Amino acid sequence: MNRVIKFKNPPTIVATGSVVGKEEGEGPLADEFDEVHEDVTFGEESWEKAESTLQKLAIEKAIEKWGRSKDEVSILFAGDLLNQCTGSTFGNRDLSIPFVGMYGACSTMALTMATASVFVASGVAKTAIAATSSHFCSSEKQFRFPLEYGGQRTPTAQRTCTAAGASVIEKSGGKVSVDSVIFGKIQDLGITDANNMGAAMAPAAADTIFNFLSDTKTSPEDYDLILTGDLGFVGSELLSELMKKDYNIDISSVHNDCGKMMFYREEQDVHAGGSGCGCAASIVNSYIYRRICEKELNKVLFVATGALLSPTSTMQGESIPGIAHGVLLKGI
Repeated sequence: MNRVIKFKNPPTIVATGSVVGKEEGEGPLADEFDEVHEDVTFGEESWEKAESTLQKLAIEKAIEKWGRSKDEVSILFAGDLLNQCTGSTFGNRDLSIPFVGMYGACSTMALTMATASVFVASGVAKTAIAATSSHFCSSEKQFRFPLEYGGQRTPTAQRTCTAAGASVIEKSGGKVSVDSVIFGKIQDLGITDANNMGAAMAPAAADTIFNFLSDTKTSPEDYDLILTGDLGFVGSELLSELMKKDYNIDISSVHNDCGKMMFYREEQDVHAGGSGCGCAASIVNSYIYRRICEKELNKVLFVATGALLSPTSTMQGESIPGIAHGVLLKGI
């Protein structure tokens, strides 16, 4: 079964927006983002409202750079890590754009981008926006412990990024095309440690990457970059091992991970790296997009990974299912 959707007339990304918080603005990609906010409350009275504002800012920045009115957007695909995607719902309720909330955990940027591209390529939508966000404090509060608890993180734990990204997608006009997409299958190897997301998500990344390469009859060397998000340092090592062990494929020469790129690992004390759907979203919609536009990169296979758990499933002793969706970005 061929899982890759190859577009006859690939849609293009015509504008992007990226907004991050203070810690992300102190990392190695600080100069790449459109906005860095020192105040991680974004002027709001709760962490959840702060995330809503964060995502809205990224979407508004993308629309501003697009140079047209939000009223010309056909549909918005967006999601986040909060219960019932409330970060996206409340952040975008005043935009008056047809809205589809999507949940893919940390895979949400690839999920929304892939779906938006299908809608535009098929002619169902003229202009679509794909977006997502995450916030360190709202995620810690929901999935782990409130910050006041002061709990210690394990070495395999990752830091959820306070970040958001958005892409405006149209049939033509951009310098970056969405050549093809692949939707992932749920993979579950029985990982139950909520502080080791990399291990839970790596099998899904391996499955999606292998199937994409197999379906397109390509090898890792055919790409300038295979970019995952967000496996972090631990999950990235596991991914390389799984690709070699299960598929006899070595991706090490072209692989990088957004969770490894966002922070200075030692100086910023992020343990196994960055995570959260805003991590990949902000990097892809700034650093990666710009490098393709400037022709420093040409073919980037972006595979975002998600851990499909909830506080309820964790308390009930469930394992952590993983998912990975892929998007092939190409320069024009």
